Amino acid sequence: MAAQNNAPLPDGLEIAGYRIVKKIASGGFSIVYLAYDEDGNAVAIKEYLPSSLALRQPGELVPAISAENLPVFRIGLKCFFEEGRALARISHPNVVTVLNFFRANDTVYMVMAYESGRSLQEHILRRRDKGERPLVSERFIRKMFNQVMNGLREVHANKLLHLDLKPANIYLRMDGTPILLDFGAARQTLKADMHKLYPMYTPGFAPPELYVKNGNLGPWTDIYSIGASMFACMVGAPPQPADQRKAGDKMEDHFRKLEGMYSRELIQVIRWSLRIDPLERPQSVFALQKALREPVPEPKEDDFMEKVSKKLRSLFGGAGKDGASANTTVQNNTR
Repeated sequence: MAAQNNAPLPDGLEIAGYRIVKKIASGGFSIVYLAYDEDGNAVAIKEYLPSSLALRQPGELVPAISAENLPVFRIGLKCFFEEGRALARISHPNVVTVLNFFRANDTVYMVMAYESGRSLQEHILRRRDKGERPLVSERFIRKMFNQVMNGLREVHANKLLHLDLKPANIYLRMDGTPILLDFGAARQTLKADMHKLYPMYTPGFAPPELYVKNGNLGPWTDIYSIGASMFACMVGAPPQPADQRKAGDKMEDHFRKLEGMYSRELIQVIRWSLRIDPLERPQSVFALQKALREPVPEPKEDDFMEKVSKKLRSLFGGAGKDGASANTTVQNNTR
């Protein structure tokens, strides 16, 4: 069955004590709405509605599901509910807060705290469109992903995997702190019926074990996606998809191009996270965090004086070889 576009719930609809304001996101698995609760607080409501299994026409509330697709739809609904219930037990500043669940319109809704901000994906694209170089600073990558991994460690401690980590699912609050959104474990559970569902992974961000049935999933699976997301911050695009890398891996060429803009230590951490073999990657988020915490080199006072000296030499036409050398030193110490 081909996927179709499902009509969102109408703006202004009252449902289970919430008033729908507007649709704010949609994908092949769900639709997300901005809504207000009875006290006037803004919330995000996520509706389970896989487009390959169910069809809702404009003006309708209840989706049409064929008898053939109903068993798979119900399995996914159960997984969606159970995953949300597990997430509701997690209270962490870097993990989305699940507030409530309710059933309506023959499906399930997850109510989450709504926060102003934008996705990491939007942040990357805005900087790319402005021609920023480097696209995102090393300091930003280290600080922000350390916080992402704080949240991910809590998720793993609760026996959950994210399974759909990517910049679009990392949300940046107005103060820049990240939140993990849109967990993919429920979708992954449905892979047993792949012939009825679209692939539940995002090419470039998904490790090879997500491409195969009964792949060996674990913390290392999310770690690959963390590495891919860090890479996307540097390049503005995802890495080469894992299935293509098995046929002809071109990632080393990309890493070499980044060596002038980012420290070798950071590039090495990403290279380690993106190993094709799961056993060759960090086996825990803690191990990856430890590697990421290497300090970013600070410009030294001597280097600052060299930079001033170079500027003066260039003003008076005498930069020569010394000027080029000074510039290299500054770049190496401010990566």
